[in-house]
Amino acid sequence: MKQPYAIILAGGRATRMGGGDKGLLPLGTGTLMDHVLERLEPQVAAAAINANGDPARLARFGLPVLADPVEGFVGPLAGVLAGLDWAAAEGAETVVSVAADTPFFPCDLAARLVLAAEGMDTPLALAATPDGRHPTFGLWPVALREDLRAALEGGLRKVVQWTDAHGAATAMFDGAGDPFFNVNTPEDLARAQAVQETQT
Repeated sequence: MKQPYAIILAGGRATRMGGGDKGLLPLGTGTLMDHVLERLEPQVAAAAINANGDPARLARFGLPVLADPVEGFVGPLAGVLAGLDWAAAEGAETVVSVAADTPFFPCDLAARLVLAAEGMDTPLALAATPDGRHPTFGLWPVALREDLRAALEGGLRKVVQWTDAHGAATAMFDGAGDPFFNVNTPEDLARAQAVQETQT
């Protein structure tokens, strides 16, 4: 399998943070997005950002900015589809998705997702911890993008409903702490800042 491409899911409306782009919130000497990219880029062949609205606000990251291909803020699967459409045009076979508000995800995420999907005709896998699956962190096959588009246009919104229908594999991450801790509130951001300070 070729090295996967990646899509950073930043298309949400961040209502619990008062709106705006959570990925642009400050963390350490940069932003949440800077920390996501620092972890992600060594793992993949190329990356893009899924975000709606004016792409110029994300220009400093130097990545393609892809809007949802399905209207109406229908959730993370629309961002995954945006990544799959882009990756297909680039000749890639798979896409790894990560969330823009989760700055401490595993540095071996992509490799372990690929390993979990080994032997599948259409490699599809979700990350999980003992507490459950984390459906915004997954490996998605370009070959299923039209199936996903049809499902979204038909009203499907739940990630696991679609992945379960295709027999998705699971990549288990069961080390210490919560590698998929994400920033939803100002209190979460303060917690992330404390974690970041212990890592520098």
